[in-house]
This record gives sequence, C-alpha cells and structure tokens, in this order.
Amino acid sequence: MKIYSCEERVKFMVSPKKWLSILSVNSLMLFNVSFPVLMWPNIVNREEVIAQIDANAEAEKLYEQGVELYNQGTAESFRGAIAFWEKALPLFRKTRNLGNEAVTLLSIGRVYHNLGEIQKGLNYYEQALPLFREVDDRLREANTLNNIGTVYDSLGEKQTALNYLEQALPIYRELGDRAREAAALNNIGGVYNDLGKKQKALNYYEQALPLRREVEDRRGEAITLNSIGHIYNNLGEKQKALNYYEQALPLRREVGDRRGEAITLNNIGRVYDNLGEKQKALNYYEQALPLRQEIGDRRGEAVTINNIGYIYNDLGETEKALNYYEQALLLFEQVGDRRREGIALNNIGHIFHKLGETQKALNYYQQVLSINQQIAYPSGEAGSLNNIGTIYNELGEAQKALNYFQQALPLFQQVGDRGGESSTFNNIGLAYNNLGEKQKALNYYEQALPLKQQVGDRDGEAITLYNIASLKRDQGKLRESLTFIEKSLEIIEDLRTKIVAQNLRTSYFATVQNYYQFYINLLMELHKQNPDEGYDRKALSVSERSRARSLLDILAESGADIKTGVAPQLIAQEKQLLQKLNTLDQARQLNTPGYNFDELKQQIETLSNELQQLEVKIKQNSPRYANLKYPEPLTASEIQQQVIDKDTILLQYSLGEEGSYLWLVTPTEISSYELPKKSEIETLARQFREEIISLSPVPETGNKLSEILLSPVANKLENKRLLIVGDGILQTIPFAALPLTSGNEGGQDYQPLIVNHEIVTLPSSSSISILREQVEGRTPAPKKVAVIADPVFADNDPRFQIASQPKKETETNNLTAMALTRSLEDFIGSSFNRLEATRQEAEAILALVPDNLKQLSLDFDANRETAINLDLSQYQIVHLATHGLLNESQPELSGLVLSLYDETGKGKPGFLQLNDIFNLEMPAELVVLSACKTGIGEEIRGEGLVTLTRGFMYAGAKRVVVSLWSVEDNSTSKLMQNYYQKILETGKNPVEAMRETQLEMLSSDNWKAPYYWAPFVVQGEWR
Repeated sequence: MKIYSCEERVKFMVSPKKWLSILSVNSLMLFNVSFPVLMWPNIVNREEVIAQIDANAEAEKLYEQGVELYNQGTAESFRGAIAFWEKALPLFRKTRNLGNEAVTLLSIGRVYHNLGEIQKGLNYYEQALPLFREVDDRLREANTLNNIGTVYDSLGEKQTALNYLEQALPIYRELGDRAREAAALNNIGGVYNDLGKKQKALNYYEQALPLRREVEDRRGEAITLNSIGHIYNNLGEKQKALNYYEQALPLRREVGDRRGEAITLNNIGRVYDNLGEKQKALNYYEQALPLRQEIGDRRGEAVTINNIGYIYNDLGETEKALNYYEQALLLFEQVGDRRREGIALNNIGHIFHKLGETQKALNYYQQVLSINQQIAYPSGEAGSLNNIGTIYNELGEAQKALNYFQQALPLFQQVGDRGGESSTFNNIGLAYNNLGEKQKALNYYEQALPLKQQVGDRDGEAITLYNIASLKRDQGKLRESLTFIEKSLEIIEDLRTKIVAQNLRTSYFATVQNYYQFYINLLMELHKQNPDEGYDRKALSVSERSRARSLLDILAESGADIKTGVAPQLIAQEKQLLQKLNTLDQARQLNTPGYNFDELKQQIETLSNELQQLEVKIKQNSPRYANLKYPEPLTASEIQQQVIDKDTILLQYSLGEEGSYLWLVTPTEISSYELPKKSEIETLARQFREEIISLSPVPETGNKLSEILLSPVANKLENKRLLIVGDGILQTIPFAALPLTSGNEGGQDYQPLIVNHEIVTLPSSSSISILREQVEGRTPAPKKVAVIADPVFADNDPRFQIASQPKKETETNNLTAMALTRSLEDFIGSSFNRLEATRQEAEAILALVPDNLKQLSLDFDANRETAINLDLSQYQIVHLATHGLLNESQPELSGLVLSLYDETGKGKPGFLQLNDIFNLEMPAELVVLSACKTGIGEEIRGEGLVTLTRGFMYAGAKRVVVSLWSVEDNSTSKLMQNYYQKILETGKNPVEAMRETQLEMLSSDNWKAPYYWAPFVVQGEWR
C-alpha cells in the first residue's frame, strides 16, 4: 500500500510581467493521502512605483535586481532574490511606500514558500495582508489570502485553508480577473480533494479549466489538467489520469515551467507505479528529480526521492530503499513539512517491518500515528492504524490487529481513498483468517479484490488472489485454490516483463518466490490425492518457471546482440562508466592511499545507479531489443524432449519451508519425491561443505545428506551422466563428492558419486536449451588455447626489471600506489599473494598445443587489457589462472584480479569484473576459471547464485569450469595439467575429462581428500 501526497496549491507572487501559478501534485508512498496547491501575485511594474526620494528609487532598483535573479529559476538565484528584496524592504518602509512594501513582503513569502520553508512564507504573507487592505489593493489582497490559504492547506488545517481561499475567490470575480478566478477555483478543488470530496473537487477543477483556456493561460491550463489527472488517479481511473497528465506535460515544457514539469513527471511516474510498471515509474521519477534539485524545490525533491525509494522497496532492493527514505526524511524535516515527514517515517518503519524488526517498525508506526493525529490528517492516520494492525497480526494478536484495521477502514472511506480501503479489507480478511473465521475472511477478501482492480493496484490484486488461494487450500478446496494462485501468478509474470533493468527484474522476482513455492506445494498435494493426473509434472514446470529467469533473459539478449543499432555515444558512455566504476572499486578493494573508504562506497553506488539507468536507455533505444521475445521456461515435456538424452538423467531440486521436492527426469520418465524441509537440508549441506574445506578425507555428513538427496533415486541412476539443477545452498556443494554408499569410520568404502557418473550443474534446465540455440551451427574459433596466468599483484614483486627500484610515485587518481590489504566489509576472497604454480600450470597446458594455435600471457602481460582484447575471441579454450573476487553485497563487482602494475612499477586497473565480462566477445567452446570461488556468488531467491558463469555465457562461452571454494595452488595446478592433457591429447569431452581427472586425484595418496579434487564443476553444455 502507498501514501500519496497531493498538490501544493497555486501561489501568487508579483512578477513584473505576468502572474505565475503553480500546481504541484507530488506522490508519496504507502497509503493514499493528499496534499495542497498554491498561487502568486505580480511584482509592481516599474510604472506603478512613484520614486518619491532617492531611498525609494534605490529600493526599486534593488527590487528589480531581485526580480532578475528570481527569473533565473535556480535555488541559488531564489535566495539571491530574497537578499535583494530584504535590502529593499527597509527602504520602502522608510519612504512609507506601503504598496511596494506589501509587494516585497509577498514576493519574499512566495519564494520561501517555493523553497519549502512554509512557516517563513506564512510570516511574510501575514505581514503583507493588512498593508494591501490599507492601500485598498484588492487584487494583491486576494493573492495574499490565497497564499495564506495554501500554507494552512499544507499544514493540514483544511477548514482554515478553505476560509482564506473562499475569501479570495469573490474578489477575483468582482475584479473580473478570470485567470486568478480559475487559479482560486483550482486551489479550492485541491482542498476538497484532500478532504475526500473527490466529486466536489472535480467540479471546481472543471469550472477552472475552460477559464484557463479562455484567457489562454497555458501554465494554468497545465495546472488544472494535472489536478484533474490527480482526481482520476485517486478514483482508480489510471488511463484517464495518464491522459490528463500527458496533456499537461507538453504545456509545462512549452511555458518553461520546470517546477510544473517535474510535478507532472512525478505524477506520471506514480500512475505507472500504481499499474505495476515499476521501470517506467522509475524513469519518470529520475527525470523529475534533477529538475526539482535544479530549482531548489527541496520539498518536491524529497517527494521524488521518497518515491524512488518506494520503487526500490517494491523491487526488493531494501537497503537502497532505506537510503532514499532517509534522504527524504531529512529534507522534509528541514522544510518543516510534518505531514510528509510522517510519510517518510512510515516508509522507514515499513523497511524494518520487512526485515523482521517488528518492534522497531511498531515504534515508527506509532510515532507516525501521533504526528497524523496532531495535524488532523485522516488519510495518514488511517495508514498508520493499518500498519500497526499488520504488526499485531504478524505477532499473533489477531484480535488487537482487527481493532486497528476497523479504526482505519472508516477513515479511508471518509476521504474516498479506495486504495487504502481495499488494502484494509484485505488485512481484515487476514486477521479473521488467523482467528479461524474462514468465511468472514473470504468475505473481506472478496470486497478487497474488485476495489484493487478498480484502482489498478495490480500488486495488491496479486496479493489478494494469493490470500484467497491460501484460504481455499486451508479449507481443502485444492482445485479452487489452484485457480486463484494461477491468476495471481499471471499478474506477477506480466509485471516482471515490464521491468527493463535486469538487476531490478531479478530483485523483484526474488520478492515473489513465495507465490511459486505455494503453487508447487499445492500441485504436489494434488499429486498425492490424484497421482495419475500429472500434477507432479506441472509442479516441475512451475519449479522451472521460478528459477534463473534473469539468466534466460540475458542469454536471449546476448543472442539478439541488442547493442547493434544503438547510438555510438550511448555505448561509449557505458564504456566510460564501466571504466570509472572499475577504477573506484579497485581503489576501494585495495584501500588505496588518498581515497576515503566511505566516500568511495557512495561514489560506487552513484555510478552503479547511473550505469543501470544507462543500460535501460540502451535497451529502450535498441531496435533489436524492441523486437526481442524473451524465452518461456521449458515445461516438463519440453525438458524431456529438448534437454535430456538417453545417457543423461536430470535431478532437479526445490527447497521449501514446508517441504522440499526432487524430480528425476529421463526421456521416458518423470518421477517426483518429497524431501525434508529446507532448514534440515541446509544444516547438513553446510556441515558437508565445512568438512570438505577442513580437508576431511571422508566427509561424515555426506552419508546423511546423500540419504536425503540421492537415496530416493539411487536405483534409477545406473552409470549415466547426471545433470544437477540445485536450489539454494545445494548450488554450493560438490555433488561429485556425495557418497552413494555408506562408509565406515576408516572410510574404506567411501565411493563418491563421481566414481559412476559424469556430473554437470546448471541453475535451470531451460538455460541449457537457450544456450544450445545460441551456439548451434557456430564454427569453432580457428586457434586452440589462450592462457592468462601468474599476474603481478605486489609492488615488491621480484619480476620488476630493477630489483632496487625506488618507491613508486603516488598518483592517487591513477591508482598507482596500492596497499595490498582488503576491505573485509564487502570483499570475501583470497589475499593477493603470487600464484607461482599457475605459471607451471600454463606452460604445461600450452606444451600440448602447436605454437601457431596458442597464446600465453604471463607476468605483466596477464593484465586486464589482454583479457578484454578481441584477440581472445580467436581461441576455442580460454584459461584464466588468477585470484577470484567475490563481492556478496554487489555481485556485479565480483570478478578476477589481473596484473596491478606494469613493468615500470606504475599501478594500473587490474580488476576484471562481472560488468566487464558481460561486454566481452568470447565465443569459446570452454572457459576455465582456475581461481578461487568463481562458482560462488550472491544467492538470490529465484535466481540462484549470481556468478561469473553467467557473464562468460553471455559473452558466448559454451561451457564454463568454475570453483566452489578457495582452491589450493599446487593441487589446482596438478588437476588442470591432467585435465587439459585429456582434452587436448585424447580428445575427451570437457565433462568426461573432468571426471577422469578427479578420479585420478581421488586414487592418489596426496590429493584424495575432496578438498583437492572436488571444487571444480562444469556448467553448461556437455555434448
């Protein structure tokens, strides 16, 4: 649910040439709310001022200088204008020029008002009002009444606001001032809108619009169009709202109204957000924000920052959302906007709510409730009550929760907030469901659903459909439940496709994994009751839909070559941003002298956001992207037909809170098995992995884990190749090391899975299908093997030409002096000691290849330039032997470390990050990452591990060999030499060669522990 702000009323201030009127409809998130509009006067024309004495002439001059600054339209120039006017003010007072004194007071008040300092603005307005009455300046009296009304509106004192606005309206009519009459009508409409009297508000706006057009007030026409759009948005008529906003936007641009342009951009963003089109919403907010910052509209800036936070929150980027909310809160506090301050506090509370810190969230919600009650803000009060109720409901105090919801409901209804009303109906349903009153719960869900549909809240509609599905399942009505969850997932799948930025699409998908898990559980429950109706096959299809979808998307984008036809300047800009990001992250990882760590993190965050925005722009400007159809995940039957062959068996796992499942798939059979719940499997998998890393020759936990994961299908595996599609923690364990038979304490009977089976791992079954499409018919590269190994990491490396070289010069900006210490806060990997064994590894590998078919890059040549050079696209096998970086907080910054210095001792960028890898052209048959933890990354629900594998597959690699833990240098060198011998001399397939190499190490005296032979896994094509 969301809180929206509404308008800043049109304010009047005097300008030498014309009146300015501004309507701001800003949008804040969590529950529906509204806010006011403003108007201005004109500054006295020079002809209206009679220069009585020199002081008066000087005052006039100062006033005009202020006007010139004001017209520049920036925050700095606005404050400069105030400075000149405040100098003019005592001079006008000295000459008893009451008219110009009043105009100056009104002008200063208006600028403070625009800058968000409304209390200061009110102070100046209240000084101006009696002066205008004294000099019988009816027009400016009305302007000042209007502006005072708008301040009270902003402060939540609606009746006081109406009192002032309704005093102004008859004066404008008496004077025949149609333009200002229209503006006043607009402002009164805004107050009625906030009071929940939508139809009355619309009536005032519809009186104002023809007047605006009659007097050709293009700016005012845009304001009223914007206001009408706001009403329709609140009434849930989103397309009508968009229509009005889209009429307003070009008018605002035409008259150079940057403030109004920002407001309308913000409002369009809000509609798209309501419609679930988060990417479009974000694009509009990101257009609005710099405009608001440029003109110094701090309140508006805070509104848009808040809204951006809301988008990131919806998309699962919780930390990012919190950062934006905290920025917004600070700005609202600075401008003294209590109402919006409450909204920002509410949103921060919501973040803690999501993070499970319920007491902290409750404290925020109660603080907001107090604010909303103090300022008599019913919509906000309803939102706070609703949120407090959700906390108590989750704490198991359903009756207490119900009390809060039932206080919130009439308040939402009173102000005509159908979105808030629908959310509260939904929440009341949840409370009754928890109290066991299922029919009552269903009644409330059924009231919520049509309201969600009417107001276009697609996220909320999906939630309510899910709740009905859950209730039906509890009642044992499984087939009815199936209908509702399928409708819910239709919405989610549609909303997902509307997100262009890949990382946001991924994080959004993570937030909806519970829906897929519910669907799988429901289907498997139906399978138990109806074992011959294929529900388990359908559950496998759903499992496939729920995983690694972003990987499918990026592979499709790679095949479409979506950057073809994009403006070269956008591609150049992307390259420049990537270089900056790489340089800054390298400085952060290496604690480079001269850089502030916290500032670096902030700069990296800013650059990452810029890069994300640019990548969206590239896609939106790509002719090929416009025609790209993303692949659908494979169904169970398609997996049988397109993925599995007679020599391969698929084992696909799904881990869930209620229970877990395993599907065995062959070309002729699909069998399903129920496994223990996720927590039990995770505990054993973690212990198994820890035992391996601690050099246990026979990991004892392996038997227990194997009993769960493999024993149900052990009699069906024969000696076939196993394609493992793991889930969660299962993606980090070496299935090759799992025993098929129990071992005794001495370990004599330890027989790991690798003894009888080739093993290939994948994040999803569908990924191999699309990978095959990409490489089908591709001619292998002309040359054989390129190796990059033994880079230079330290400034005291003996490979520098002059051993006694003086201390290297420090050129901080070029990263030339790098202390090889790591920041452990974000970087988890091995230290950058020299990897001497990789040199022997490289030389042994290339000894198997003719000179004209190989490339060896060692020492200073093992650098980033070599890795990104197009020459590597000429090789069938690319071998990278170096340190791996794992950045768990920002996976796109994970990568490989190459030489950090050139021969002269000058430091250079040496990080090859995931972002860089995506931009490589590497149509290799095999990429081998002989480095630490290259197969590990951030585990994202629904996506799996975000590892370097996906970058190299995007770049064109058919298969990738990666590691699951920090590998030992000498054993890895030995493994790799034997591996390549089998590939290059005997022509073994990379999967078959890996198995034979691992079996040899298992049989040896020195390397039999799984730690040495099991870390490397083959991902991708096995054929």
